[in-house]
Amino acid sequence: MNRYSKFIKRFELEETILIDGATGTEAERRGVPQLKNAWNGGGALSDPDIIRQIHLDYIDRGAEIIISNTFATNKHALTDAGEDHLFEEYNSKAVKLAIEARKLANKNNVLVAGGISYWRWPEGLPDRNELYDDIAEQAKIMADSGADLIMLEMMSDLEFTLITLDAARTSGLPVWVGLSCRKNDNGEICLLMTDTLLKDALIELDKKNIPLLNIMHTEVDIISECLDLVETHWSTYVGVYAHSGIYKNPEWIFDGVISPRDYAKASEKWIDRKINIVGGCCGIGAKHIECIHEFLLEKQIS
Repeated sequence: MNRYSKFIKRFELEETILIDGATGTEAERRGVPQLKNAWNGGGALSDPDIIRQIHLDYIDRGAEIIISNTFATNKHALTDAGEDHLFEEYNSKAVKLAIEARKLANKNNVLVAGGISYWRWPEGLPDRNELYDDIAEQAKIMADSGADLIMLEMMSDLEFTLITLDAARTSGLPVWVGLSCRKNDNGEICLLMTDTLLKDALIELDKKNIPLLNIMHTEVDIISECLDLVETHWSTYVGVYAHSGIYKNPEWIFDGVISPRDYAKASEKWIDRKINIVGGCCGIGAKHIECIHEFLLEKQIS
């Protein structure tokens, strides 16, 4: 049984497994220089020791799934940054750094997820006609570099999510989907960048045999409402990793980030709903993950 199959068995036992916190904003916090139009995606090549240490810090604090620092290394983002000639190197190195951290921690059962997004830093979406081939290529690089699964992140437009999902699946790896959400003017939960209601997105995506759906990069205070909809309209496994702070292009503003204790307290409510994985997105760091880990240990003892 491979390490991915072992995790699925644990899901079947209703165990909640801890994933990491942010990699991109944590790289920013630790001084990794940004790539213009590719945010914090450059760290794997510019500062590999820092990226590796971020992964190691999360593993040391109990994370059993870590996500490569590749949110901003899709081909169109790197083209916007003038770095597309290094597309393979950025993605392969980032996955390998996560694998190296796993080895250094001597935690062979930790899953390494290749993080993929279609996000673009100049306003607007990428060319839909090129997206499929670009994502398929990126996912294959990650699979060839040793990733255990693909984690789609900040999926905020249903059409582009479906293209990205189909392309990532060509890698042969399991693909988990992460939706980012907001409240619209009517107080309804919808996808972050469109007016598509979360309910409708869930109904459509639930037809696609996706092993696990994450509500991620979403404000802490609306996660419970998102989970209300997930419980009604989703049939497989569920994860949560929220964000905290404010993005002012091109930087993440850490003032006002929720405290580790308060984030763990919020996470307890989600865990009580029997979600399968929990962690953090932008602004959420190693101390936050440590606090959730302490709660999970206490829950196991009790």
